[in-house]
Amino acid sequence: MNPYYKYLEHTADVLFVAEAPSLPELFNQCALAVEQSMVEVKKVSPKKKAVIKLENKNIDYLLFDFLNELLIYKDAKQLMFSKFEVKIEEKKGIYHLNCLAYGEKLDVEKHQAKVDIKAITMHMFEVKKTVSGWKAQVLVDI
Repeated sequence: MNPYYKYLEHTADVLFVAEAPSLPELFNQCALAVEQSMVEVKKVSPKKKAVIKLENKNIDYLLFDFLNELLIYKDAKQLMFSKFEVKIEEKKGIYHLNCLAYGEKLDVEKHQAKVDIKAITMHMFEVKKTVSGWKAQVLVDI
């Protein structure tokens, strides 16, 4: 399976699904979908690096926390990302995420700003194991 994300129709917010053969690639696709909702990702240069480390017993909440971290970087430091190196390990029932995110400071003209995501929501949120890998569905509040 080739990893991907796609946007689905929603009346007021942004809804997307992502699929990938592994958890790290699923998180990567979800991160790209979130960033692409806000800017044109291909125009974001990987000039700065951010380290994101999280852990959670629940893989759903780990993804939720990870996507929220991206919004914190956007809101607090005006950083947008275009590349992610995600590693996820499970140790004693706890998932550990280590991510290097690469991007640069937001430039609304260069990056072609789109919508401003206010929050990741738990409404319709899910992460599940499939026959060919992993699938996530995410609804973001704009």
